[in-house]
Formats: sequence, C-alpha cells, structure tokens
Amino acid sequence: MLAEFLNIVFRSLKLDKSLYKENKYFGEAGIYFAGLIMILDGIAGAFAANTIVKTSIGLSGLTAILAWLIWALFIFVIGVKIFPDKEAKIPFRKVLISVGYAHAPGLIRFFAVTPELVILIIFLTQFWIFASLIIATKQVLNLKSNFKSFGIVFLSFLIIAFLSVTFVMSRMDALPVSTTI
Repeated sequence: MLAEFLNIVFRSLKLDKSLYKENKYFGEAGIYFAGLIMILDGIAGAFAANTIVKTSIGLSGLTAILAWLIWALFIFVIGVKIFPDKEAKIPFRKVLISVGYAHAPGLIRFFAVTPELVILIIFLTQFWIFASLIIATKQVLNLKSNFKSFGIVFLSFLIIAFLSVTFVMSRMDALPVSTTI
C-alpha cells in the first residue's frame, strides 16, 4: 500500500499524465490516497506558514479536505455539466480523486523550514499544483484542448477566490474595531 501511495505521489510530482488514465489508481483505495494527500498538503502548508505566523495544523488539515471537495465540485460542474467536451459519463468520484492526486506537489512545503524559503516554496508549489490540476482535468475529462482544461481550472480558481474573499470581507464587519483614538 505504501509503495502504491508513493508511486502516485511521485507520478503526480513528475506531472505524469498517464497517472490519470490508469483505472487501477481510481479504485477503492484511490479515494483514501487522494484524501491522505490533501490532509498532508494542508499540514505541509501549515508547517510552512508556521515559520512566519502561527497556524493550526489540525485546522489546516480539515481546511484542505474542504478545499479538495470544493475544487473537485467546481471542476466537475464546469467541466462535465456546463462545458462538456464529449458525451462521456465521468463520475464525480473520479474528478475528486484526480484533484486529490494533483495536490501532491503541495507536500514539498514540508521543506520550507526557513522564513527565507517559505514564500518561494509556497509560490512554486501553488504553480506546480495548478499545472498538475490542468493535466489531471484534461486527462480525466477527456478534453482535447489544453486551453479548455486551463479555462476550467482557472474559472474554478476564480470562483473559489471570489467566494473566499467575499467570506473574509463579510466577517470583517464582525471584528471588534475601536473607533476611539
């Protein structure tokens, strides 16, 4: 099991598009491997951030699971329901697993041990994850165009970013702010 998990992680890190075409990686264990990658990705992000600002590792793991579900949902809805390339039946579970696998580059954040490296490693891993998501989306949704795959991932990202900013801004009014000088 560990060897299969590490194989998935390393193939994702190499941006191996054939990973997303092999049905053996989307079986019963696939959902657990993808979930484990997402939890470790969240923990690695908290680990990296802790060199600058204190972050809850447990909360980061849970947030990563929520982010995994949201990413997969938007990619599924946009790529399968709104802008399908073929009349193929792609199950949500396959999209969910592929999004989890695509986040394996986030595990590199465990190596951000000094504040000088944190920003660089976070930026590089986010770019790497984005590239991995584009490859995964193209392969799993059987898309012909890299541009369409990019569009689906980018549109999903924009929606998630908009919702995140909206949520944070709505909470800003709830913060206690002193008006006296």
